[in-house]
Amino acid sequence: MTDITANNPPASPCIGVCAIDESNGFCLGCYRSLDEIKGWWDMTAAQQSALVNELADRQIDLANFDD
Repeated sequence: MTDITANNPPASPCIGVCAIDESNGFCLGCYRSLDEIKGWWDMTAAQQSALVNELADRQIDLANFDD
């Protein structure tokens, strides 16, 4: 398990592929919404960690939706 503290937040999920899918509103690279991208640096480490965990599920859900 990763130690998430105020001094050790998770890395940004950004992978440099910054394009929003107009059909669902999520970035094609990191699967965040524009609000999540803009708010990343204002989130606590716990909020960032929760979002990173949610993004993994979101990526799977979107991949299954496209099939």
